[in-house]
Amino acid sequence: MDIVTRAAVEADLKVVHAIYAQEVLHGTASFELDPPTPALINERWQVAKDARLPYLVAEVHGKVIGFAYALPYRSRPAYRYTVEHSIYVEADSRRQGIGARLFGDLIDACTAWGARQMIGIIGDSANVASIRAHEHAGFRQVGTLENVGWKFGRWLDTVIVQRTLGSGNVEPPGECQ
Repeated sequence: MDIVTRAAVEADLKVVHAIYAQEVLHGTASFELDPPTPALINERWQVAKDARLPYLVAEVHGKVIGFAYALPYRSRPAYRYTVEHSIYVEADSRRQGIGARLFGDLIDACTAWGARQMIGIIGDSANVASIRAHEHAGFRQVGTLENVGWKFGRWLDTVIVQRTLGSGNVEPPGECQ
């Protein structure tokens, strides 16, 4: 399969919205109960752009089938070298290496940006496919918040994962791009 990843442009956000809306409505990876508006998807894209952080899409045969992005982990200045990521692949295109490709390119871009740690919050501790995908991308589980979400008539956990980027905490950081 010929997977192309590239920076998302505004025209991609309609498909990004559709992919994410399906997960919100039918999955437990996101704890949103209602799909965000297209304007909110655009705002998240703009926040990444303004911070010069990556917001990527994956295409196969010219069709966008997944996306990944990083945003600042927290707003306080001491957190400026840590990012939090999101990654979603349309349901029919999973388990074909698309997520792995997005992970690799997102990690590389965040490392080049100057990030030293990447955090992920996996919705639903029963989401074994996502947990394994994160492990394959070099993340380690650092915690589980139990029963913190209520969706589809049941309590859900979140699994917190973390991955060191670049030289991590071995040397002082430079400036983020």
